[in-house]
Order: sequence, then C-alpha cells, then structure tokens
Amino acid sequence: MERSFNMVNVLLAVTFLSHITWAVKGSSHCKQTDPWEIRPHSVSITDFGAVGDGVTLNTKAFQNAIFYLNSFTDKGGAKLFVPAGRWLTGSFDLISHLTLWLDKDAVILGSKNPDDWPVVDPLPSYGRGRELPGARHRSLIYGCNLTDVIITGDNGTIDGQGGVWWNWFQSKTLNYTRPHLVELKSSTEVVISNLNFLDSPFWTIHPVYCSRVTVQNVTILAPLDSPNTDGIDPDSSNDVCIEDCYISTGDDLISIKSGWDEYGISFARPSTNIIIHRLTGHNRNGSGIAIGSEMSGGVSEVHAENLYFFNTSTAIIIKTAPGRGGYVRNIYISDVTLADVDTAIRFNSNFSEHPDEFYDPNALPLVERITVKDVRGDNIKVAGLLNGIEGDSFRNLCLLNITLNVTSESPWNCSYIQGYSAMVSPETCEPLKESIYPKHYSDCYHLSNHLHSSAHRHLSKETMADIRS
Repeated sequence: MERSFNMVNVLLAVTFLSHITWAVKGSSHCKQTDPWEIRPHSVSITDFGAVGDGVTLNTKAFQNAIFYLNSFTDKGGAKLFVPAGRWLTGSFDLISHLTLWLDKDAVILGSKNPDDWPVVDPLPSYGRGRELPGARHRSLIYGCNLTDVIITGDNGTIDGQGGVWWNWFQSKTLNYTRPHLVELKSSTEVVISNLNFLDSPFWTIHPVYCSRVTVQNVTILAPLDSPNTDGIDPDSSNDVCIEDCYISTGDDLISIKSGWDEYGISFARPSTNIIIHRLTGHNRNGSGIAIGSEMSGGVSEVHAENLYFFNTSTAIIIKTAPGRGGYVRNIYISDVTLADVDTAIRFNSNFSEHPDEFYDPNALPLVERITVKDVRGDNIKVAGLLNGIEGDSFRNLCLLNITLNVTSESPWNCSYIQGYSAMVSPETCEPLKESIYPKHYSDCYHLSNHLHSSAHRHLSKETMADIRS
C-alpha cells in the first residue's frame, strides 16, 4: 500500500482538476461567505511558541492560541494564522466566531501518537464507536456547539498521517474507533474551503448534527486502498452545500448518513437539504455519492448535479439493510459523466453490520422518489444493480436520459423495486420499463416542475412522441 500523499500528489491533482470541464467553476449554489473577511483580532500560531519543523509537537500552542482568542468571540471574532511550515499537533478544539487560516505552504500534521488524540464518548445516534464497541478517538480538528466557524486558507494542507491508523485497523490492534480528520458537532454556520486534506485516519470531513454547512474548493486525497477514508460525510445535518471539490480516497467520496439502527431511529435527526455541485473524483473500494448505510434517522431532499467519476467501483449507491429503519426519499441526481466505472447505479440492501444485538430486524427502510437523469458513461461494466428488500417499499425510482456503454451481457439486475424510465440505454430491467411519460412524471421527484418544461424545450417533437408512446 502506498501509505501517504506528498505535495507532488496534491499539485498533480490540482493540475488534473483544472483540465476537467466538469470541474470548471460555475455559479455558486452555496451561501457565499468571504473567507478573506477580516476578523478584528488576529494572531499567528508562532506567537504561542509553535515550531514548524515537522518534529516539535505543537498541541499546547494550538490550545493556548484558541484559549486566548476565546476572549474575542463576543468582540467580532478572531483569526488564527498558520504560516508556512510543518506544524505537528495532536487534537485541538475550535471556538465560535473563529477563522483558522492556513498559508499556502502551511501543513498541519496529525501526530502519530494515539495518546495525542483524546478518547471521547460515542455519538448518541450510533450508540458506540463505529468500528469498536465503546468510545472513539476525537478528530484532529474538532468543534462542538459552535457558531460561525471558518476553516480555510490559501490552499494550505491538513495531513492526518493516517498510515499508522490504517495499519492498526488492519492488524486489529486498535482499542477505540479511529478518529476523523475534521469533525464539527452540533454546530451552525460552518465553512471549510480552499484547502487540501490528506491521509485521514478515518472519515475526512464529518459535520454531524450541524446546520448551514459549506464545503467548497477542497481537495481530499488518500491512497485508493486506505480503509474507510471517506471524503465528506454529512451526518444528521441539514442545509449542507458541497461545491467544486476533487476527492480521491479509499472509500466513498461523499456519504450522507443519519445514524445507525435503533440509535439513529431513537435520535431521529435526519440529513436533509443537501446540495452537491461540480464534484470530481475516483476510488476503487467505494462510490462517488453514497447514501447510508447508516441512514436510520432519514435522508431526504438531496440534489447532486454536475458530477464526474472515473476509475471508480460504483458511481451512485443507496446502502441499507433490514434493521436500519428510517427512509431515503426525494433524491435528485443529474448531469453525471462516468468513465471506467464498475457499476453506475446501485441499491445494496444487505449491509448487515449492526451496532449490537438489540436492533429490530423488522425495522425496514423506506426508499422512494429517487430520480437519476442525464447520465453518460463509457466503459461501464454494469448499468445497474438495484436490489430492494422483499416485503419492503422501494418505489418511484425514475431513470431518464441515461446512455451507458456497457461491457456486461446482463446490464441490469433488479429485484423488489418499482419505478419508471425514459430514454435509457441499455434498456432497463422489467420493474422500470413503464414510461415516465405521459402518466408518471409527477410520481418522479423533481420532474413534475422541472423536467416537463425542459423536455419540451430540449427534445425534438419526434423524441417526445416516442416517450409518450
């Protein structure tokens, strides 16, 4: 396994991104926050004795700087500047009304000593650590119950040095669940932008129980065989906007979650109003966009557009299982370009990992009103593996204007689902063959208002006649 990414890899990724038409910035759908906004108070980490030699541990310097700046939270906020250098640190907390700013040549390095990552209680919507029963390690950069937090810079880098954690995980020598690189919990008005994130021990960016979150113009890298190094995982959060990101990791690029089995059902905090635009990336062991498998609090109103996935295991996946409960509804995915992808669209209803023996196997997830449209793909092995759960309701799946060059002789495999389609090649499976037009476009999420007018605008009279017939 290639255990780390250096700055050469980051530069290559940025260069690659600049040549992909899908990654060209368009109009922003995120609430605009100026990362250059001047906070009335500003200090440098060097003012607190930090040494950027990559060897000296600077945890106390970060903690002392944050403690000092806390006195300005009610005076317009403050900025902590991290200059050029390699700043080794353990976990540290952020505060409200703070900008953490990294110079373009600044690298915050996560300590390789697990004692520098404190052990904290599990999330209540999970009931235990995600990997092991009991507690979990806290993220490198952490915040709880905060308002107005900006983590940004001039394309500086936050490097989790996750290789040691991956080794401990694979050798089964961990005592607690691995830490994330950045976790904001129960916070609002969060902005993460203009940075590179490397080699997270576990999930990279994890907003949980948050609202009004923006992740914009970030690059996230980890080796393709690194375990569970998800890119961005909104978890029981609402009003999240993700734009103009390049992600190449060992697992899902983006995974939308909302708690695990009975704990997620009881906590009942859904993920909703998630916007994703202009996402580019690849992996070999995960997906481009995933929902679940921890979705027991519910996931709804997800809009993802202008996506480009290449050399990827699965492009789009909904992951569930008996025992999850919850729901996935009102999902709209559009304008997708795929190249060299194993499976374009997948429903996997057999994620049978559970937190404990107390889950209810009769708690079945509701999956409905999923729209996927305007998808183009070359060298795709399988168009769709769409498997629901016997006795459950996976309904109103709508596929429109999808053209995939598929290498498999059996492009679709479907069971226990119901839906509609139009202009799909190769031809869909039997449960989806009924046409969207003219009777069912109102059954399809985001088509009744959006598609009916745009179809007449963009399609020829002959094509519309074919759809209606």
